[in-house]
Amino acid sequence: MSNITSKEIYQYDAPWATYALDWCTSPSEKKNFRLAIGSFIEDSSNKLQIIARTDLLDHSEPPFLDQQKNLNDFTPVAEADSYYPITKVLWEPRKVVKIFSIRIDPRSNHDLLATTGDILRIWEIIDDPRYGQNLSHSLHQNNSQVLMQQQLVKKAELVNMKQSDFCAPLTSFDWNETDPSLIVTSSIDTTCTVWNVETNQAKTQLIAHDSDVYDVAFMHGSADTFASVGADGSVRLFDLRSLEHSTILYEAPPAANSTSSSNANTSTTTIPLLRLQFNRMNSNYLATFHMDSSAVQILDIRYPSAPIAELSKSHSGSINCLCWSPTDANQIATGGDDSQVLVWNINNQNGNNNQQPMTAPRSITDPTLAYVADAEVNAITWSRSAPEWIGIGFGKTIQALRV
Repeated sequence: MSNITSKEIYQYDAPWATYALDWCTSPSEKKNFRLAIGSFIEDSSNKLQIIARTDLLDHSEPPFLDQQKNLNDFTPVAEADSYYPITKVLWEPRKVVKIFSIRIDPRSNHDLLATTGDILRIWEIIDDPRYGQNLSHSLHQNNSQVLMQQQLVKKAELVNMKQSDFCAPLTSFDWNETDPSLIVTSSIDTTCTVWNVETNQAKTQLIAHDSDVYDVAFMHGSADTFASVGADGSVRLFDLRSLEHSTILYEAPPAANSTSSSNANTSTTTIPLLRLQFNRMNSNYLATFHMDSSAVQILDIRYPSAPIAELSKSHSGSINCLCWSPTDANQIATGGDDSQVLVWNINNQNGNNNQQPMTAPRSITDPTLAYVADAEVNAITWSRSAPEWIGIGFGKTIQALRV
């Protein structure tokens, strides 16, 4: 195995275009080098797939016998059908319990995932009892003919249709790491819904924005606070304990080419915000970016209305995705249409990150690391269990990069 573990890049070529991507949260060394990926196919034949690093799988069982020379970096170990493209996939957060000074993971043999698309679905990964029986197909042949090690079993389908029979598509969601019974989803119908995935019931639903909501995220370390962004160009902060109030943390400036006509609709002249994510180590910080923009805004929730910093001038195309480091409060990775993956350090030399920003955000123009993929990067995920690895998705390809 030592001749493989020294690699800097592991690659998987899927049979379809990829979009949704998340890195496994398992603390187990053999299980944490797994990724969940979702297809982006414009018909009803979409897939959810789990891939694992091949050299960490059990080589004593089929289909590995006599195939050591032709092993791919990743092997698909489970797959399920999804009618619609998957907008996001997340592994269940790991809740570690401390008993007599020993850290125990109560779900070490129990893997759950969630996906959004038309609705919210909860999946469980179980071992396939048929695996190893009558396998005559090799790994590098048609994946659909290979019996995989595990199965993705649908545990729940969560739908909240109070107003009509129409189910508005879900754009994104987040799984609360402090209280893993909670998931919050965002939708094009202007709402966010908080779900209890232990009871499979909607806890609350609120109108979050004036138009489509594109992303939502819980504040790390909190079971009550979450933020959302959408087509109205605002970042809004909510508290489950007082949902009658919300805080507008930031509003995007009007589009440069917007008209000054008195009949102009505000929602059409504001630049939408596409994604946001809270800093994993400093819950005061969150990052977001505008549609068709090559810059990222870093916000401090203690000082609403203006970004404290802006990552700019290094991407030459629109940014599509971002992900904070799980171990360093100053590091964030971005991916864009220019095929670049950039890792940034938001800390400035003067060390005044915690001071209130002045009139303009601090401009950060030099990333600390850069990687160029073979196509536009549309997904990025930073491993929490193995933080020296970042996963990226572009076209039909998934890569794990050592940083």
